[in-house]
Amino acid sequence: QVQLVESGGGLVQAGGSLRLSCAASGRAFSTYTMGWFRQALGKEREFVATIRWRGASTTYADSVKGRFTISRDNAKNTMYLQMNSMKPEDTAIYYCAARTVRNSYTDDSAVGYDYWGQGTQVTVSS
Repeated sequence: QVQLVESGGGLVQAGGSLRLSCAASGRAFSTYTMGWFRQALGKEREFVATIRWRGASTTYADSVKGRFTISRDNAKNTMYLQMNSMKPEDTAIYYCAARTVRNSYTDDSAVGYDYWGQGTQVTVSS
């Protein structure tokens, strides 16, 4: 069983920055592929970014590329999402997710992740 707890959400003006954190339980954190997803009101959950277990491989949605940075600290069992140059369309509940077992889904597919946090609200005002 893996528990994920997000923090760092809040209200920010357009052009501002926030850093989200995702703290994970369990000793095997360093082996997990981790991801950030978001869901805006009335919309489906969408992929934001993912990072492989060693952190050398990252993938971003086109909508956040160049503005968001995903990272992880395996010694602290924590993943981060640094969000810069934020836009009102970034407003959503942000979820962290862990993929603890190999499967055939691509890293950007929510279906492939087996553990999820409760989410943290991010609101960007114009």
